[in-house]
Amino acid sequence: MTANGTAVPGTYAEYAAAVDEADPRFTDWLRERADPAWTDAVAHPFTRELGAGTLPEAAFAEYLVQDYAFVNDLVGVFGYAVGQAPEMAAKRSLVEFLDTITDDEDDYFERSFDALEVPEPRRRDPELAEPTAAFIDLLGRAAREGGYAETLAVLVPAEWIYERWAVAAVEAHADPAADGPPSAGTDLPFYYAEWIDLHATEGFRAFVDWLRGQLDIVGPELSPRRQARVESLFRRTVDLEVAFFDSAYESAEGG
Repeated sequence: MTANGTAVPGTYAEYAAAVDEADPRFTDWLRERADPAWTDAVAHPFTRELGAGTLPEAAFAEYLVQDYAFVNDLVGVFGYAVGQAPEMAAKRSLVEFLDTITDDEDDYFERSFDALEVPEPRRRDPELAEPTAAFIDLLGRAAREGGYAETLAVLVPAEWIYERWAVAAVEAHADPAADGPPSAGTDLPFYYAEWIDLHATEGFRAFVDWLRGQLDIVGPELSPRRQARVESLFRRTVDLEVAFFDSAYESAEGG
């Protein structure tokens, strides 16, 4: 449903004809089609408590363990996207983001695991939660069984959701008088604050918009059948993001 309560058109062509915009974005259509799960993901209690510093550390530790397992496969799918990207400039942008994941984020995980006293076996070989296993399966199928558009259909919401909730968390802490870029602040443990800041930097926001732009370019040119496939992958990704956050709570509580 749209903000005014009307149904989102079932095809992009109908959506583009209905919206009052000169250049409607394919990814906006996908996002609106994914509601209410999209809203549940970007405003999940897990991320709101993370931003407020009230999230139980056991829940965050379990979340990081599962996310670290997921990131290993995410890197592989970005590798697929590099090979599928139609232009060298696009390949370069994807490779640069891969460098961030395998360097800056990996360092963050290691320091956070140490601070949260996560044992080495749990870091390296965790028992996968059901949403994590489903997410990994989805990543692989999207990359192997489709083309660039199908791969983007999973990567875009996975990164876009994180950008949205992290920016909201930073804005909630923003100090208008402070110098430098907005930040989650110093009143949170570093493993909370840095995780938020990593996904709210100008560089990450620009990358997410670029990644959306890639899908905005290829999406409208797809056949109706492939557009429906892309929408299905996008919506499944959003559903799994919600389940991923839910699972961290349940596991920490022994549920």
